[in-house]
Amino acid sequence: QVQLVESGGGLVQAEGSLRLSCAASKSRLSINVMGWYRQAPGKQREQVAIITNDGSTNYADSVKGRFTISRDNAKDTVYLQMNSLKPEDTAVYVCKAELRGIGYAYDRWGKGTQVTVSS
Repeated sequence: QVQLVESGGGLVQAEGSLRLSCAASKSRLSINVMGWYRQAPGKQREQVAIITNDGSTNYADSVKGRFTISRDNAKDTVYLQMNSLKPEDTAVYVCKAELRGIGYAYDRWGKGTQVTVSS
């Protein structure tokens, strides 16, 4: 089974930057979409950014122009560059991989990494 391991979270001041990484364990199955979601205390999980295996991206309106998602298909790794961070970006950021192919379709989630932005 594919496992996801996130890294790069931490504490940063407002207007600072962080880069998150999410590496998927090697698998013969095809990872179609990888993405980042976040969940703040008392709030529902929300999609932050996703990227397909051909490089198409989609961002939440709240992060457009500040966050950039990228992907290294050879390494099955997805990155989230976060700039101009705001206190409202504070959340647990979780990586997701969508595996799709002939005869299979399932999602895998990482355990998450905490991002805290101080004002």
